Amino acid sequence: MPASQTRSVVMTPPLLDPPFYRPEFEEAFRWVTEEYRLMPRHLAVFIPCAVRKPYSTSPSHRLFHRVFDEVLPTGRYQVIVFGTCGIVPAELELMYPFAHYQYMLGNVRDPRVRRDFLEIETYRLARFLDRTRGLYDRRVAYCIGLFREALVRAVERSGVELDHLLPSDPVIEQVYDPDCPFPEGSLSRGEYLQELRDVLRGQVP
Repeated sequence: MPASQTRSVVMTPPLLDPPFYRPEFEEAFRWVTEEYRLMPRHLAVFIPCAVRKPYSTSPSHRLFHRVFDEVLPTGRYQVIVFGTCGIVPAELELMYPFAHYQYMLGNVRDPRVRRDFLEIETYRLARFLDRTRGLYDRRVAYCIGLFREALVRAVERSGVELDHLLPSDPVIEQVYDPDCPFPEGSLSRGEYLQELRDVLRGQVP
């Protein structure tokens, strides 16, 4: 099915395999980077994908968008969702296959799968950053874990810098708990969200 077509979220059986391996995700990624017309914006905000689909209905994305609505003027920024899905401009969240998979990388312990994800997502992010090099005045990313590592590598590979990578290392260090399964915690933490709010206030004139 062409990546530009959409399907009802409830009509399509969920894709359960690692999505970054599946050809329809590569096809959709190429459509986004080669055919979809993104409009210039003052700011691009990169946030990780979510288990619940569409992404905007997930508890974490509801919190993120509440911050965006509070501090950013409408129409002056672009939200980019990234991660196991590849690269998804937020307005395309209902497009097949982005709304039709169920996968959580955090539950995967196979080092090969994690390495593959890191390389594939680094390639996709670097390509997207390069293709949108002149499209945004500023870029802010909000992510932790392997998603953050992929984005840092993509910045190095593409040469397109971020203005802010959040949460900042000092804030992560404040909440870091080595005894927890996810030592950095969740992006829904109040400390992380407050830093996001504070930084975004000054990004769009």
